[in-house]
Amino acid sequence: MGKLKEKTHKMIHSKNMLTGITVASFLESTIVPVPLEAMLIPLMQARRERLWLIALMATLGCIVGAVFGYAMGYFLFDLVGDWFIQTFSNPEQFDRVKQQMQSQGFWFVMTVGISPVPFQIAMLAAGATQFSLLYFLLATAVARSVRYFGLAAVVYIAGNKAEALIKRYKILAVIGLTAVVVLLWWLFNTFA
Repeated sequence: MGKLKEKTHKMIHSKNMLTGITVASFLESTIVPVPLEAMLIPLMQARRERLWLIALMATLGCIVGAVFGYAMGYFLFDLVGDWFIQTFSNPEQFDRVKQQMQSQGFWFVMTVGISPVPFQIAMLAAGATQFSLLYFLLATAVARSVRYFGLAAVVYIAGNKAEALIKRYKILAVIGLTAVVVLLWWLFNTFA
């Protein structure tokens, strides 16, 4: 975490800050299962004039990473699937994930995209099950927008107190957002 904070402080006033956020978001969504929030919150607090643009670039980086992860699952699952499963999950958990993707793909991706579960699992499962790329990208965009623009809204409202506020209520917020997605999922299935 110390190196991450040091890199964040260097990035705050860098002319490549937005590119750095996009690349970091891409990496976080594909191969580095470390929450991007640890970098985003201090950066958003320091650069409030670019707050919404930072959230947008983080969202776009994640979407590009999601396409990459989906393609890996779709085209390379036979080659890299076992390594990916062993690195980010286990075979039993991945089988459950694949079943969820096949039965409730859009809502499953939304839930994983908001919650602290490694998003790599949803990307690989979506590609491996050949879930609709359009619905996958839509669910990814909505979930990550909620996550990153939600952080931006907290920083906008709370200012320098945002980091402490987010640390204090993070678990409660994740539970609340996940409950809302699950409720929407249930309502959609009940009344559709």
